[in-house]
Amino acid sequence: MTNEMDALKAKVREMHPDIDKYQLDCDITFDESKNAYIVKLSKGQEHVLTTYLDKPDADACMEGKECVHFGVQVAQFVKNFEEREGIK
Repeated sequence: MTNEMDALKAKVREMHPDIDKYQLDCDITFDESKNAYIVKLSKGQEHVLTTYLDKPDADACMEGKECVHFGVQVAQFVKNFEEREGIK
């Protein structure tokens, strides 16, 4: 499972380059009871996003398909981060 999470983490970073651009921390764990990955993006303690990525959606991401719901959440998190930090 660790290799799967590492691959998913790399894919998430590839699909959302702002994660690296703003040096956001990205942690991924798996919740077996929900059959979903828990993705936590953070920058310090002030900026934190924790969201679930269902296994079927994660599998689709790994196949190169877009993760719409997750992508919207990441984009909104980055936008909020930029606004709070005054980044343009």
